[in-house]
Amino acid sequence: MTKKPEDWLEIASPPQKARGTFKLFLGYAPGVGKTYSMLSEALRRHSRGEDVVIGVVETHGRKAIEELLCQLEIVQGRKIEYKGTIFEEMDVDAILARRPDVVLVDELAHTNIPGSKHRKRYEDVQELLAAKIDVLSTLNIQHIESIAPVVRSITGIIVRETVPDWVPLTAAETVMVDLTPEALQNRMKRGDVYSAEKVERSLKNFFRRGNLIALRELALRQVAEQVDRSLESYMEAQDIRKNWGVRERMAVCISSNPTGQYLIARAARMARRMDAELYLVHVDREFGPKESNPNALAANVRFAESLGAQVVRLKGKSVADAVAEFVRSKHITQVIFGRAPVRDWRKYLYLSAVHRFLRESPAVDVHIVTQETED
Repeated sequence: MTKKPEDWLEIASPPQKARGTFKLFLGYAPGVGKTYSMLSEALRRHSRGEDVVIGVVETHGRKAIEELLCQLEIVQGRKIEYKGTIFEEMDVDAILARRPDVVLVDELAHTNIPGSKHRKRYEDVQELLAAKIDVLSTLNIQHIESIAPVVRSITGIIVRETVPDWVPLTAAETVMVDLTPEALQNRMKRGDVYSAEKVERSLKNFFRRGNLIALRELALRQVAEQVDRSLESYMEAQDIRKNWGVRERMAVCISSNPTGQYLIARAARMARRMDAELYLVHVDREFGPKESNPNALAANVRFAESLGAQVVRLKGKSVADAVAEFVRSKHITQVIFGRAPVRDWRKYLYLSAVHRFLRESPAVDVHIVTQETED
């Protein structure tokens, strides 16, 4: 059958996206350059012909931001009266009517004035994304809900505006806008972040060097976790079964043997030296004998948890097969087995299990740690 012109056009046209793309610029403190980076990205896209508008950008009186701001179209905000004062919030409906390719939405954790369309700015962003508009936004690490209490314990400052943890995870791309604590403090002293009268007080409180180092580590870990999840999703989607070894993950296999605590302690020390994730793995065999000492097993589990290990209990026909499948699914890079110094028939059962594991598992480093037997 001969195709009509419109049929060919339909084949040639790119598939329509279901939602807009969300890109997040994450920082560890005010002044690291999130908004500047977001505006720079917007200007690059604009120069490539994309239709880019500003939904809301907070300049805080910073000249560098104001100079970039005037080069892009701004969608006028909505005026709202609250308790006798006029406030201006981002006008979501005006942006939807304008239908740009990309919109800039600064300070994702902002709480909107009562009377706004949504209570929180991240809810505004979700509506824009649902309308297939790409969004560039900014966020500081202390505004993530589960991290805010940690920041309070470090800095003594209560963070009142937060976003749920799932919000930054929906970003298709997260850019860590980084600056050393020393460089940020110098930027503060030059008056590039706050007005002169606020600088000295800020440097003695929130912007103390120790605070900034801790906040920076929190932000780096957040981004690393998101990158890790992205890699796992990619490997799963592409059915990549071998370990790439990008990050060390260690699994220690234990039983109800009371001497297992030595094995766990050894594994924990190795994991700390390599900054590796540590898993404690115990296999309940479907058809094998039950553990002879459940109290010792429970004690081993508690000890592992106290050292920061993630405890995983598996079921399987054999220990070797169950551990091999776990290694494959979690992309474990190193496995630790314990071995009691026995010389009877149990030695051959042990060696047989280790050989079966090596045959069934993906490429992984294996450590055999000798445990002393109890008298």
